[in-house]
Amino acid sequence: MPKDEFDVGEYVDQMALLLNLQLRDEYRDAVVANFERINAIANLVNSFPLPEDIEVAPVFEP
Repeated sequence: MPKDEFDVGEYVDQMALLLNLQLRDEYRDAVVANFERINAIANLVNSFPLPEDIEVAPVFEP
């Protein structure tokens, strides 16, 4: 595994420790799977190029 690759299982374990969350073994695999999906979606969104001259909308109007 490359050094800069995100280890989802390690992340889940560390966050459970940090938050003092008692994550049961039978739920850990499902939590890791959900975070892997979240990571894949976030990578897709973050990889979308934005032009340098784009302006932020001051007010969101649907």
